[in-house]
Amino acid sequence: MPGMKVRWKSWEERTQTPLLVLAVAFGVAYAVPIVAPGAAPWVHRLCTQVEWAVWAAFALDYLVRLVLAPARWAFVRSHPLDLLAVVLPMVQPLRLLRVVSTLLLVGRRARMAPQITLTTYVAGAVVGLMMFGSLAVLHVERDAPNGNIKTLGDAVWWSFTTMTTVGYGDHAPTTGLGRVLAVGLMLSGIALLGVVTANIVAWFISRFDRDDAVERRQTELLEALTLEVRELRAEVARLSPPDGSRAVPVPSGPVEPDGPTVPSAPRS
Repeated sequence: MPGMKVRWKSWEERTQTPLLVLAVAFGVAYAVPIVAPGAAPWVHRLCTQVEWAVWAAFALDYLVRLVLAPARWAFVRSHPLDLLAVVLPMVQPLRLLRVVSTLLLVGRRARMAPQITLTTYVAGAVVGLMMFGSLAVLHVERDAPNGNIKTLGDAVWWSFTTMTTVGYGDHAPTTGLGRVLAVGLMLSGIALLGVVTANIVAWFISRFDRDDAVERRQTELLEALTLEVRELRAEVARLSPPDGSRAVPVPSGPVEPDGPTVPSAPRS
């Protein structure tokens, strides 16, 4: 069991960076056919192949971690989003779920990275959701008869106002799938804004706690120094004579006169 857990952790550490690179490749492959719908057919085919290749890589990663997990059933129960993200794209009509599944898997692996802080992860999640939300709603609404989201700029503006829950109403989805995307984007925006707010508050609280700890430490040092001075004064007072005069040492041998020696008269 300990050996399996070590191999599991080692696998996650080795595959962390490659999977993030694959996620970026997925984003490019998903964006190109939407931004450039008039591209050559082979470009569209290549992008589709890249999307499925990235999904296959994440699915393989999930299977390897499942095999290396010390308790496989516990791993499945503790990683429901990973399993959902791998299974859902198998349904061909649900193409947009490949976007969601990739975001879920990348987010799962990014949270395990020790060098990625919460702030960085949240910022990346905001950018990723805005980008994929814009592309998805543009893909759905661009050919809608009554749609008013026709360009990438309109889609980005709509995503930004939707995630921040401002909702000016100048651009809005008209199709059912577009409205489903809008609901998901609004809920995600509210959740991410809550995380950002909580993170800022936690930073201020931790800063205040550090300042209080420094002040408490300085106060303790000052109190210790004051106590040592008092003890030193008490020791000096104990060693001093009661009348306050300084003790004069008594010589052990004969006392030599201070002035010049005068010879005494000879005895008769």
